[in-house]
Amino acid sequence: MTSGRMIIMLGDITKLDVDAVVNAANSGLIGGGGVDGSIHRAAGSSLLDECREIVKKQGGCPPGDAVMTGAGNMKCKKIIHTVGPIWHDGNSNESTVLASCYKKSLELARQNGLKTVAFPNISTGVYGYPKIEAAKIALKTVDDFLKKDDSIEKVIFICFDDENFYIYSEEIKTFMK
Repeated sequence: MTSGRMIIMLGDITKLDVDAVVNAANSGLIGGGGVDGSIHRAAGSSLLDECREIVKKQGGCPPGDAVMTGAGNMKCKKIIHTVGPIWHDGNSNESTVLASCYKKSLELARQNGLKTVAFPNISTGVYGYPKIEAAKIALKTVDDFLKKDDSIEKVIFICFDDENFYIYSEEIKTFMK
């Protein structure tokens, strides 16, 4: 499913040949479960070494922010690590933090001349963000960014499961007018 420069795909983010893959990281940048663990395994030990250097220099990555590393053994050129919000009740600034994850990731890509970026479904796994709301925020934030900036040629939302693929495929229709 495509709308302009936004594409929805079902698949494995670690296999994509794009300029940047976005990792739904934890603030310690040490790998974990879900997408984060998959990316760390696919990239190899050099990724953890780079992440540890970032943590030494700046003390980790706070929710809503993003940092960039090399891609190790992956096909992509760079990995952008962003820390999504943990869902509490919807009244704890979660939507602002989630939108910031997408915006800061795209800003990092632009600053580094990266043209193609792939996002996972940030915060919808163990962080518990409601999937439909997360998809709406992701698509709107990216669409708003792309309307103001033509440096990014393509943004892929890569969904690991059928449920998220269906949600994103339905929600993107709003932007196909």
